[in-house]
Amino acid sequence: WGGRWRSLPGGLLQERDKRAKWNGIPTLLQKLYESSHPNSDLSHAHSFLKVLSSQLSMEAMSFVTEDRKTAQESTFPNTYTFDLFGGVDVNNWLEFRLTALFLLTVNDDLVKDCLSVLYNCCICTEGVTKSLAARDDFVLFLFTLMTNKKTFLQTATLIEDILGVKKEMIQLEGIPNLSGLVQSFDQQQLANFCRILSVTISEPDVGNDDKHTLLAKNAQQKRNASPSRAEVNQVTLLNIPGFIERLCKLATRKVSEATGANFLQELEDWYTWLDNALVLDALMQMATEEAEQKSSDESSLATSPLRHRLPQSMKIVHEIMYKVEVLYVLCVLLMGRQRNQVHKMLAEFRLIPGLNNLFDKLIWRKYTASNHVVHGQNENCDCSPEISFKIQFLRLLQSFSDHHENKYLLLNSQELNELSAISMKANIPEVEALVNTDRSLVCDGKKGLLTRLLAVMKREPPDSSFRFWQARAVESFLRGATSYADQMFLLKRGLLEHILFCIIDSGCTSRDVLQSYFDLLGELMKFNIDAFKRFNKYVNTPEKFQTFLTQINSSLVDSNMLVRCIVLSLDRFENVLYPPVVEVLSECCLLSYMARVENRLSFLFRLINIINVQTLTQENVSCLNTSLVILMLARRKAKLPFYLNALREKEYAEKYPGCLLNNFHNLLRFWQRHYLNKDKDSTCLENSSCIPFSYWKETVSVLLGSDRTSLCAIASYIDEPFMDLDRDLLED
Repeated sequence: WGGRWRSLPGGLLQERDKRAKWNGIPTLLQKLYESSHPNSDLSHAHSFLKVLSSQLSMEAMSFVTEDRKTAQESTFPNTYTFDLFGGVDVNNWLEFRLTALFLLTVNDDLVKDCLSVLYNCCICTEGVTKSLAARDDFVLFLFTLMTNKKTFLQTATLIEDILGVKKEMIQLEGIPNLSGLVQSFDQQQLANFCRILSVTISEPDVGNDDKHTLLAKNAQQKRNASPSRAEVNQVTLLNIPGFIERLCKLATRKVSEATGANFLQELEDWYTWLDNALVLDALMQMATEEAEQKSSDESSLATSPLRHRLPQSMKIVHEIMYKVEVLYVLCVLLMGRQRNQVHKMLAEFRLIPGLNNLFDKLIWRKYTASNHVVHGQNENCDCSPEISFKIQFLRLLQSFSDHHENKYLLLNSQELNELSAISMKANIPEVEALVNTDRSLVCDGKKGLLTRLLAVMKREPPDSSFRFWQARAVESFLRGATSYADQMFLLKRGLLEHILFCIIDSGCTSRDVLQSYFDLLGELMKFNIDAFKRFNKYVNTPEKFQTFLTQINSSLVDSNMLVRCIVLSLDRFENVLYPPVVEVLSECCLLSYMARVENRLSFLFRLINIINVQTLTQENVSCLNTSLVILMLARRKAKLPFYLNALREKEYAEKYPGCLLNNFHNLLRFWQRHYLNKDKDSTCLENSSCIPFSYWKETVSVLLGSDRTSLCAIASYIDEPFMDLDRDLLED
């Protein structure tokens, strides 16, 4: 009933108020409305607003610290009533009246109370948040309020809630004087601002990227050829002078450690009570304010048994939370289109050496709680600040090392010398990236960051979710063109034996962890005869080898990169006459197993059978590429017809003629569309296999040939009644 209630007689409104238990909120709204006109005495408006703010804040605190239940009349009567009398139609009262107050007043306390009312309504009533989010002018206006340090926190928390439900991502370049605004922030404000930035620079659904089908993603890219808003926002941030340098300083600054043995338990206690960073921020400000306030909120807080420990514990949790947000922003920028520019700046501002200095005292302390379980792989998981911090740190290392020459900054000078010595001993040239590494930018101390990571990786419990991220971070160091020295550096530190223990002997059942270990093992062993020798030494019984094979065969989507590594390595070793290689080739159980053609065919059958064009994702497309590797190597030895005929016989044996080959034909047609326009993907295929991409393309063209007399064309092996090669690929 909109604003018609404001014309009701006061007595009638009060009588209805008593019967409905509205707690005087309609009357307060009426008085606030009347006293907030341009020529009104704003001190009166402020007094009414303070009462409203107090009533709403208690319900908001209850909502946040309990179970974030859906706001209902019975659960939050004050907020419901406030919403009923004007909150639903925010344009009629809340936005216009409060925005008018913002523009007219210089009273910081009044602005803070206005923001408090808005924020508390947003917490308990989703409709208010969505209504505010729909007003671009209002959202941009809120950013201008961040220039006032006294109202910064309230403004930031409100903006964060609004952007969380906004349908369209805001454009940062639309914020008035964004560069000046960011440069005016102190370090604490900048860290809080990173929470807001994370929403503006991340592509939607980035956490589930691997689950989106490639067909859908390719179609979307065709529709949206221009840079996305997130990409534009990333460029906007990078153009702010000193922005990346300040983030690096924030990420690497040291933390004042708490004294006493109970600190870590305190941290857990606080996180149990404080559901999210917003409440923690509010309490942090309350704990550090100079002025003593006798509000009901503080009085109730003072009765808490943890009250006397509030400031010290919260400051440390705060620092961890800040670093989570900063590392997330840096990680997103590292994965964006401006990656090389970001890499150069992170190296220049010594991010990696700074993180190395924090590793033992903050990032990976010895304490590990048994209940530290990460839910899935999404960086936005509902977990403690310490867990989030570790995950963001590992994701950053993964992004930093992946296919980039700056990966050697993760080592110290002594470790770089060790790599050089390994190359010299093996009589192979040093990797160019290693030679070009600026020694003034590498890690300090006795150990580099990579070596420290290996040490904690070995101590992690078998099913710990951290193992997934640790393995991904180490694997990224090895990815790209295979480096014998890099592999030997890790082999000498017992990494291969550790991985095999986790796969075979630890009882690990997590598919995510096992997949990450299979991928890491593949990169560690590829083309490295010493690694296969070590493998054979560890897997020294038929039982162990069978357990290893069972793990591989239990999910080829997870293990196919390792299968690819074994096939590629076997092919290279078979062409080497060097006696030590010949010896390992004959003795290694893994190489002997893969040398049997029936085993390679078995892998090929299953790799083709577990995927189709409609279900291809970034995660399982590797199965298609592994099957192609097997066939490319067969083609080199003029064995391609043998393999294609074996696929045909398999179809008939299982009474599904044409099924396997038609599916493979469609997969290869998709492969052409997907990879021939993707420079990065094609480079990755070439580097990881040491097979020129031209040979990949040529082999696919031969397999897709239309000449049914060609013994290397798939079409030649499908009988006419079962042929289904002309069907259009689905694009949606």
